[in-house]
Amino acid sequence: MRPHAFAIIKGSYVYPEIYGIVKFYQTGAGVLVFAEVSSLPSSSESCKSPVFGFHIHSGDECSGDSSDPFSAANGHYDTDGCKHPFHAGDLPQLLGCGGYAFSVFLTGRFSLDDVVGKTVIIHRDPDDFRTQPSGGAGEKIACGVIMRNCP
Repeated sequence: MRPHAFAIIKGSYVYPEIYGIVKFYQTGAGVLVFAEVSSLPSSSESCKSPVFGFHIHSGDECSGDSSDPFSAANGHYDTDGCKHPFHAGDLPQLLGCGGYAFSVFLTGRFSLDDVVGKTVIIHRDPDDFRTQPSGGAGEKIACGVIMRNCP
C-alpha cells in the first residue's frame, strides 16, 4: 500500500552514508509509522548495540551549520505544551542492528495533516525520557522532511 506521506532520511556531513525512509499511513485508529534506515553507526560489542533517539521536530527543513547540521529542524514537535516524553513528536527509539534499523508503530499523538512539512530527526544517542526538553538524545545525525504523496 502506498503511504499517505513519507520522509527520505539522509545523514549529516559527519554521517553521509545514513539513508532511509519513514512512511506515514493515516488510519482510523491513528497514524501508522514505518521506518527503515541503513548505515547507522554500529558497534561489534554486545553491550553497546546502538539505540537512537527518533523524533518529529517542528522545523520545516534539514539545514544548519557545522555545529548543528540540522538546526533548522528546531525542537521536538509539541502542540500541547507537554513535557518530554509526552511531546506529540516523541517517537519510540530506533534499535540499531549492524547499522540497520526497522520500526513500525501506531500513534495517536498526531494526525498526518499535523506533521506534513515537519522534520524527522535521528539522534546519535538514546532518548532518556526525562531530560527536558529533548531527552538528552545528543547529536542530530540524520534528517528528512515529511512530504505528502501526490494522489
